[in-house]
Amino acid sequence: MQTAECIAKVTDSYDLLNVMKMIRKTGTLFLICSTVIFLIGCSGPTSWNDPYPASEAGQNILYSVFTERPKHLDPVQSYSSNEIQFTAQIYQPPLQYHYLKRPFTLIPATAVNLPTVSYYDHNDRLLSDNAETEAIAYTQYEILIKPNIFYQPHPAFAKNEGGEWLYHQLSDQDVAAVYTLSDFAETGTRELTAHDYVYQIKRLAHPKLHSPIYGLMADYIVGLRDYAVELRNAEHAMPEQETFLDLRKYALHGVKVINDYTYQIRINGKYPQFIYWLAMPFFSPIPWEADLFYSQKGLIEKNITLDWYPVGTGPYMLTENNPNLRMVLKRNPHFYGESYPEEGMPGDLENGLLNDAGKPMPFIDEIVYTRERENIPRWNKFLQGYYDASGIGSDSFDQAVQLVGQGEATVTDEMAAQGIRLETTVAVSTFYMGFNMLDPVVGGTSESARKLRQAISIAVDYEEYISIFANGRGLSAHGPIAPGVPGYRSGKEGMNPVVYEWVDGEPKRKPLQIARRLLAEAGYPNGIDLKTGSPLILYFDVVARSTEDRSILDWMRKQFQKLNIQLVVRSTDYNRFQDKIRKGNAQIFEWGWHADYPDPENFLFLLYGPQRKAGNSSGSSANNAANYENAEYDRLFEQMKDMEVGILRQEIIDRMVDILRHDSPWLWGYHPKDYGLYHAWFKNIKPNRISNNNMKYYRIDAALREQKRHEWNAPVLWPVMLLFFVIVGSLWPAVLAFRRYEKSAAIKSVEPLST
Repeated sequence: MQTAECIAKVTDSYDLLNVMKMIRKTGTLFLICSTVIFLIGCSGPTSWNDPYPASEAGQNILYSVFTERPKHLDPVQSYSSNEIQFTAQIYQPPLQYHYLKRPFTLIPATAVNLPTVSYYDHNDRLLSDNAETEAIAYTQYEILIKPNIFYQPHPAFAKNEGGEWLYHQLSDQDVAAVYTLSDFAETGTRELTAHDYVYQIKRLAHPKLHSPIYGLMADYIVGLRDYAVELRNAEHAMPEQETFLDLRKYALHGVKVINDYTYQIRINGKYPQFIYWLAMPFFSPIPWEADLFYSQKGLIEKNITLDWYPVGTGPYMLTENNPNLRMVLKRNPHFYGESYPEEGMPGDLENGLLNDAGKPMPFIDEIVYTRERENIPRWNKFLQGYYDASGIGSDSFDQAVQLVGQGEATVTDEMAAQGIRLETTVAVSTFYMGFNMLDPVVGGTSESARKLRQAISIAVDYEEYISIFANGRGLSAHGPIAPGVPGYRSGKEGMNPVVYEWVDGEPKRKPLQIARRLLAEAGYPNGIDLKTGSPLILYFDVVARSTEDRSILDWMRKQFQKLNIQLVVRSTDYNRFQDKIRKGNAQIFEWGWHADYPDPENFLFLLYGPQRKAGNSSGSSANNAANYENAEYDRLFEQMKDMEVGILRQEIIDRMVDILRHDSPWLWGYHPKDYGLYHAWFKNIKPNRISNNNMKYYRIDAALREQKRHEWNAPVLWPVMLLFFVIVGSLWPAVLAFRRYEKSAAIKSVEPLST
């Protein structure tokens, strides 16, 4: 055979091999695309990006988020906002707040009525309701609870046919097969009694528990401090192998069970704000059976405790606790007897907030909380309909909110097109920067230190801060009391004259020249310490910040730089930060406070001398982080706190606030405005930051949600189809060539061999 002919045949064979490979690739691609198209046809209504199981589609479930893992779910220890969003749905104190009424109004929860309040003198004689405060030795609260309230199903209540407890004396072998609470095969329940409320009050003094309100309550609940000593001694006398301290064996003098449905609490003196505490989880019932059950050593070693698995009578129970990923509340099957409010405020009827009036609650079967640490995925999932509500981060504010009219906020057209609505309210909160009054530079009562603090108060422009970092969602604070709380003053009479002046009908921050003059009078002209001749350097202690918060710290440095003061930021983790505050080692720090109850005492006590954090025997329960102390202020506080709301009390509050403004232990900061976005299927929303047990009032239109999710998350298929046809079209000539080759080869194979 000639060389040229051989080369041609080899080349033809090589091209044929490439063509065959291309055909195989085309076939593979065709198979993939066909499979995709098949799956599209079989996928049904479920969206490809749905993060939830298909079994939850169309179910009566509320989807929410949490960012920080809860540390305590035991109501005796839990005090943080990231914990109360769970505990308030599970536990039932005797009182609660009316969901719709403003100002906030206490109403019964498990109680039949509001407590009966009686006053007694030192001889235990009953006094009249209008008795002088000085004559009152004790105030007695008598609480009557409703019958037929039952606990959630729980193994602590499980009994065998003989009436014996199934799980109160677990052996090592029994515990070996248990990893979660659901591993117990049997559960039980029982009726709520007054004994359970008394048992929980006793737990405030338990030596192994560290209740953040023990110090305060020990000052008020008669005998609680002595009771703590008695329990401590009893625990020391217990055998080493014993783990259960049975509080039923030890009487607390100030708390008494009258019968199964009635109990009394006696407090020292007169403290009208005590009734608000009866609406907080601290005063929820705990059954002794649960305390005994969870005290077993084998369960404690597996973290099966009341702090991890609550047991309550509320509308929901915790069925899944994975605080790094997901937490689930399900309807308590034993909860009944509570109905949606039948009256509200003007406008509530028009806004649809009374559509469910008188209907039994709760309306939602299950609440799924997913931990989302980052803003962007949380925001995107909300827009896709996978979260039912959302806050608004600074980076998404312009996408979500627009200002119309007289600065009124509303959703953008894009949000409105999705049926998303905006609900706003001023939070009963305050964020501030505190000066450590024990610090030799910024602290103390000297005129120099006071003028330094006043100068800084003028220089740090919180109006600018609110505009830049909060998108206008806040009110500049003129004192510690938040709007919506009795004692708060607005307008000219509520202005802080140390920092502001009244101009054209509104407060205006004083010029920087005044701040510089005060700084010079303090001994630091142009930021130079006259005693040393060195620049004034101050230290700002903060919790470790994320990258996105660095701009806030840069802004804060610039505010101090206006006075030529160098601000050094000292960032640390939260535990270390708390330790520095507790020991009084910080110089300037940032903090915030959300009201426990709607009374000015709950803000003013943050600057009450005996509440100083540094050196306080009450430890973490002390809340005066600035370590501020002023004899006149403390005297007025002690007078004010026991008074009923009225003109005289308001006059005392005004005087107290004036003292604080003059001494300036805080940069008063701002009161945040809460902005929340809600999808059209989320009903019965009326923002309420004082009441936390709000989940039972909410309603979800699951069918509408499923429809919208499908519309908003339908897969975009045309690019896949277009790619498929482009590839097939480009390879079709090769397919035809291959078919011609096969046909030609077949013809040649039947030709006779040449000789």
